[in-house]
Amino acid sequence: MKIHVPTLISRKRDGEHLAPDEIRALVDGYVAGEVPDYQMSAFAMAVYFKGMNARETAALTRSMLESGTTFLHGPQHPPVVDKHSTGGIGDKVSLVLAPLVASTGNWVPMVSGRGLGITGGTLDKLEAIPNFRVALNLEEAAVQLERIGVVMMGQTDRLCPADRKLYALRDVTGTVASIPLITASIMSKKLAESLDQLVLDVKFGSGAFMRTEKEAQRLADAMIAVGREMDVEVKALLTPMDEPLGRAVGNALEVIEAVDCLDGAGSADLRHLVLDLAEVISPESRAELSKRLDDGRARAKFDELVTAQGGNPADLRRLAEIHEAPQVREYHAADTGTVSKVDAGLVGQAAMQLGAGRTRATDTVDHAVGFDRLVKVGERVHQGQPLCRVHVRDRFDYDIAEALLDKAIRIDP
Repeated sequence: MKIHVPTLISRKRDGEHLAPDEIRALVDGYVAGEVPDYQMSAFAMAVYFKGMNARETAALTRSMLESGTTFLHGPQHPPVVDKHSTGGIGDKVSLVLAPLVASTGNWVPMVSGRGLGITGGTLDKLEAIPNFRVALNLEEAAVQLERIGVVMMGQTDRLCPADRKLYALRDVTGTVASIPLITASIMSKKLAESLDQLVLDVKFGSGAFMRTEKEAQRLADAMIAVGREMDVEVKALLTPMDEPLGRAVGNALEVIEAVDCLDGAGSADLRHLVLDLAEVISPESRAELSKRLDDGRARAKFDELVTAQGGNPADLRRLAEIHEAPQVREYHAADTGTVSKVDAGLVGQAAMQLGAGRTRATDTVDHAVGFDRLVKVGERVHQGQPLCRVHVRDRFDYDIAEALLDKAIRIDP
């Protein structure tokens, strides 16, 4: 189908609804290089201001999904499921949930991303495990999925190339924060996994992309609607991100905490959220899933995953030594009282300043730095008591982190 791109942009600018064939022609032309960046930027800006209805968003999602190859599962496969989080501080849920759900017999082909800004990325955390390969091709992923039921990998060149190209454009044109464009970006990558079911963890709060519950609900509704249009069962949980999840923030430190959870220990809020999400896409009850965390079956599946992708499970208990920061300093309470706030956004900023995150996609991350033993809201503390440990390269970095922690943590008498 041939389209006149300026006319299509003008129609969307004026709030008209576009036909699926028109959207597909635009996306196909963009991937082929026939539609230049400046025209796609104008289209993205028109969508940013005028939005898209569910049918248009589904058409954009499908066009982006079908711009590349998808996972192909053989006949009589078990249910294929996945989870997606919109990102938060200390969010290491995927590291626990994927092997847990796979241990129940479902397949989990999890395609994840890297961190950008204050939110951490699953791939960065996995790469804190020595020799863990996240750059699998689709053939390798398919073989591994059939053999052990789980794969955790990055987006390949062949998977949703339209999304990769459009996201890079949105990032430099101020059009990232558009519900239809966010929805199409997330859902195209997830549905390219050829899923039967998807659960979404849509976060809101100071450490989330969506600051309010109302905004999070809008995004969740949009993604559920796209799933409905494309015959995939999608459910969403809205979860607060006003304080970090768990007690660790930083790549290696979060893997250590995830392994603790897989061993039936660790932070209660992390375990609770893992079970909340896992029971949506698992054939087993919450009680049975909880047993799998306690009796070693989920951990055994994680060890299989690590081995399959080049790592050594024995290294998991040595991560604190392998990624030991030059300095580990305690941050102490200035007063006695009850912790009333641990601002996730500020803690995320502090972790990024230490080097745990990146401001540009090409930046490298420092796996060793971050925070652990972090205090939780509601806990009673005494003056001089450690509120967390700060893993840093030098005193200058600690001073930056300390100033942000002073703002992030509030103690009421």
